Amino acid sequence: MPDRSITILPEQWQAFFQLLAVPVAWIPGMQDVLVEFVLFSSSGWVAVAYYLFLLFPVLLWLSAVWCTQLSIYTLPFRSGRLEFLKMLLLAWWDAALAVWTFWVGLARFVVVVVGWIFTLARLALKLLAETVRQLVTLPFSMGGQMTQSYFQPGVPWVAFLLIVFWCLLEAVIFTYVLQPTVTEVLAGIVGTEASPFTAPLLFVFLFVLIMGSFACIQVLADSVKNRQYKFLVQMILVELFVMTFEVMFLYRELVDAITPWIAQQTSEKFRPGIVFTLALATFGWVGVRGMTWFLFGQFGTPPLLAFISRQPLVHPEGKGAAAAAPSAVRNWWRAPLDDLKNEVGWLHDRGNELMEYLTLPFLHIVAAALNFAMILVASRPVFSIPFKSLKEVLESREILASLRLHPKKVAS
Repeated sequence: MPDRSITILPEQWQAFFQLLAVPVAWIPGMQDVLVEFVLFSSSGWVAVAYYLFLLFPVLLWLSAVWCTQLSIYTLPFRSGRLEFLKMLLLAWWDAALAVWTFWVGLARFVVVVVGWIFTLARLALKLLAETVRQLVTLPFSMGGQMTQSYFQPGVPWVAFLLIVFWCLLEAVIFTYVLQPTVTEVLAGIVGTEASPFTAPLLFVFLFVLIMGSFACIQVLADSVKNRQYKFLVQMILVELFVMTFEVMFLYRELVDAITPWIAQQTSEKFRPGIVFTLALATFGWVGVRGMTWFLFGQFGTPPLLAFISRQPLVHPEGKGAAAAAPSAVRNWWRAPLDDLKNEVGWLHDRGNELMEYLTLPFLHIVAAALNFAMILVASRPVFSIPFKSLKEVLESREILASLRLHPKKVAS
């Protein structure tokens, strides 16, 4: 007890209380020295080191000293004094073990954190290298997949796109050739200048007309293939009408465009007549339709008709590959999602492990201090040091809850 506290007592009691306070009188002075040494330092780094490595051991030391010295006052009133002293000595052994475990636990935590940092850095480098490799090999892998999928049976997309492009090209050419004639005819009918929407409407009309020409050829080819002779005669007549219309209004204009060149080359000796012009236009139509039909028309027209009529685009032999493709497209996200779940589980486990590494050293100090207090109060320790895991610490709460601080009643 400090001297200033004793001075307030009567003089006849001061000597007695000084003798009574001998076991604890020296503790406040030691406590002030240790606290000042830990809390006040010359440098910031030294202060961090003291707070981290010495603050909790010093608090444990002070708790142990206070509980040990205060227990001296309870010895005359205790039963089983030898067993009490034995538990007190074991508590000091546990306190020393707790301090050592505290320092070793902090060192293990630092080593684990550094190791994880290097592991994550190596993983990041591996992911970066794999990403670069994937980017480098992506064109080759995509080319291989496209080539593999191209040679498998299915929808002839190349022919489909080519026939659409060819119809667009012919529509553009014939729009350019026929626009003056159509504009002049419409101006004569209406009596005013043609509308600026004449060219777009003419383009759409010619585009549909040219696609219909390929559709007629496809129906004619199907009639020949299936030997539908009654329908074959009808389709031949329809095809003749289509050819006559295109020759008269489309290809004839192309032949008329080269007529001045023919006259120039023959020194005006040969002037093409209507029969020569129509014959040349017919040969041009047959040649163009024949080349385009045998190159891509016969493959691209069925998908075009199926697309317009909203029918399946895949033939029966290609249904297996077509069914596997949507399944692969539909399930492409499952593998990345499973990887993400595994990574989240791994991070959760590692986070719990890191929290355990960080918490156990401090819990050893707190448990050793509580053991001293419980020995002073209840004559028995609570925790068994060292702890192996946080689960063991949580299970100790049940022991603490079932601990009886009051003596058992003796039956009369």
